[in-house]
Amino acid sequence: MRIADLLRHWKRYWELYQVSKANQDTVFSNREIDTVKTTLVIGLGLIGGSLALALKKAGLGGHIIGCDRDQDEVELAISIGMIDQGSVRAEDWIEQADLIVISVPVIAMESVMAQIRPLLRPDTIVTDVGSSKGSVLASAEKVWGSLPDNFVLGHPIAGSEKSGVAAALVDLYQRHKVIVTPAENNPQAAVRCVTQMWQACGAEVLSMDIPHHDEVLAATSHLPHLLAFSLVDTLARQDESLEIFRYAAGGFRDFTRIAASDPVMWRDIFTANQRAVLKALTEFEQGLAILRTAVEQSDSDAMLGIFTRAKSAREHFSRILENSAYIPMQNKLIHYRAAPGGALSGRLRVPGDKSISHRSIMLGSLAEGTTHIKGFLEGEDSLATLQAFRDMGVVIEGPHQGEVTVHGVGLHGLKKPAGPLYLGNSGTSMRLLAGLMAGQSFDVELTGDASLTKRPMERVAKPLREMGAVVETAEGGRPPMLIRGGQQLKGIDYVMPMASAQVKSCVLLAGLYAQGETQTTEPAPTRDHTERMLTGFGYSVARNGASASLQGGGKLVASDIDVPSDISSAAFFMVAGSIAPDSEIVIEHVGLNPTRVGVINILKLMGADITLENEAEVGGEPVADIRVRSAQLKGIDIPEDQVPLAIDEFPVLFVAAACAEGVTRLRGAEELRVKESDRIQVMADGLLALGVDCTVVEDGIDIVGGVIGSGSVHSRDDHRIAMSFAVASLRSEGEIFIEDCANVATSFPGFVELANGAGFNLSVEDESL
Repeated sequence: MRIADLLRHWKRYWELYQVSKANQDTVFSNREIDTVKTTLVIGLGLIGGSLALALKKAGLGGHIIGCDRDQDEVELAISIGMIDQGSVRAEDWIEQADLIVISVPVIAMESVMAQIRPLLRPDTIVTDVGSSKGSVLASAEKVWGSLPDNFVLGHPIAGSEKSGVAAALVDLYQRHKVIVTPAENNPQAAVRCVTQMWQACGAEVLSMDIPHHDEVLAATSHLPHLLAFSLVDTLARQDESLEIFRYAAGGFRDFTRIAASDPVMWRDIFTANQRAVLKALTEFEQGLAILRTAVEQSDSDAMLGIFTRAKSAREHFSRILENSAYIPMQNKLIHYRAAPGGALSGRLRVPGDKSISHRSIMLGSLAEGTTHIKGFLEGEDSLATLQAFRDMGVVIEGPHQGEVTVHGVGLHGLKKPAGPLYLGNSGTSMRLLAGLMAGQSFDVELTGDASLTKRPMERVAKPLREMGAVVETAEGGRPPMLIRGGQQLKGIDYVMPMASAQVKSCVLLAGLYAQGETQTTEPAPTRDHTERMLTGFGYSVARNGASASLQGGGKLVASDIDVPSDISSAAFFMVAGSIAPDSEIVIEHVGLNPTRVGVINILKLMGADITLENEAEVGGEPVADIRVRSAQLKGIDIPEDQVPLAIDEFPVLFVAAACAEGVTRLRGAEELRVKESDRIQVMADGLLALGVDCTVVEDGIDIVGGVIGSGSVHSRDDHRIAMSFAVASLRSEGEIFIEDCANVATSFPGFVELANGAGFNLSVEDESL
């Protein structure tokens, strides 16, 4: 099974799971499960027995009846309170059952269906637990002619090597997935009843069509069992088998554990899901042949590529299933409780610059040669960019403690990904990748999480179309974006309607693949990381005032990169050190790109005591240590020429304004309304909740400095909002409770620990979803 295919399966799996979670409130608003007075479980093994136990604990399902071909198992189930009644004859109970769960091996499904058919009431709901839905459907159609309306097919993804009533666990389904595969003729009430039954057992329920279910399970469950059985059988037949097993390490034991599963059950599963299992096995054999060739030829690059893609895919799947990476949805809501802090002191280093981290992966991947990166930001946004290039065949080692090695494939060496490139919450990733993808020979879809899909992408789609690209967006010019490959791009002279480094970078990156010259002209200066880094990779970029241009058809040459600390992350501590009494801190190795220093300029205009030390240049980017001491800030009219230079730092600058004497006025900042949130309105809502007087206008805000009170604010899933109100707590009269802070990891992993080490008083609270 190829890593790309697995990734495609699990991305689809996650999309379906998101839809299911979104529908959960609707499901529970109609409690069909409450009307079930009698539940019949046919088959009291691990799966059926655990279901009966869980329903008893939840107080749902009414009178629980269990049937099993082994009378001893039935009697044991009654004695331990698993079921209320039972026998070996299911037909004795069918007519009185409101809900029937067929929990027998897939090979036995047809005979059980034939047994219940003559006695089944029209209103009784039936479901099953088989892991091969195509074969279960075929059995139902053979018995009834077509799937009965109230028969809702399902499959719990849970189990162990043990079996029987004694192996049943009341919490077997807690935090496990259950897939239902409803048919078009299934009434919604029946689907809801089955869904509620599994949710009552603690499971997360999602919906999937039958062919896709069987394909996914063949790849991710059936194939691993098949391989485990084969490996153990192969080794057991060796002459030195005893020695092999005696010295087997933990990896062997972990992988082959599943070979201790019920052989008869798995024989039946492989028989029932034969087509999908053989497809998965064929794909695995193809991948294994490639690896064998690499080993035979001592092709270290090929082996490294396979191993790094496998490792990253494994971690990617784990994060998706734990809801923790490249996506804002967590299995826990994270909140901050920020108590008033004391004086700040010490030296600290914030994470690497996110903008440079993004671009280092992109250009390193497209360069010829190997790029070594230090200081890479291991946050979710930049990891999403890294994963996207792995999905397109680039071998990337790391990250490990900020170090990444990228084995470039050249401008035309990317490969078509198996599925959409999922970019989480990263607008930078999507907009810059759009430019690069416009020049590829293959189609690609760029997608992201719920937050990203609300953000405008027509601003990059428009100039790309002028260059000859075929770009399709969703309603309102929003993601997902579908970019058609194989188009011949032509250079354009693009006069940008708004100041945006992302739009400028998108057009210039597309220009790498265009005929002739591509030029951008911006109405106000924006960050120029792309121009600087292109030059660092040996690609000539001409700059003339507000314009930047390049010729298509060149090449990038690998270059080592030392990513400086992110000035946007440093800004939180610049403001913190300025407003906290009796404070002095030093923020080390901060990138001071001239297009990014607006936050320093604005704070100095407000009276901040900020000095630069150890100034140097690293990889074409100026860096320095920043020393900040407490100061009494004053309100100002923020110069409009500084707005583009501090666009990401305004949420925390609003906190500085709330602590200043007088009024601070911001204008010309419409861009703030289309970030991860409407940062003008969300910050205003929070400041007002804390007693700070402010007035919102279309392109800015007026903030009257004064006292910051206590209370509860909501970040609206925006990392910069969350961290800004954490900074506000340094001058608040009481505690500030900040809701929904999980997304801080997108730009500043380790923020709470670093802040508390400097003198903040932050605690983290989580709430299970």
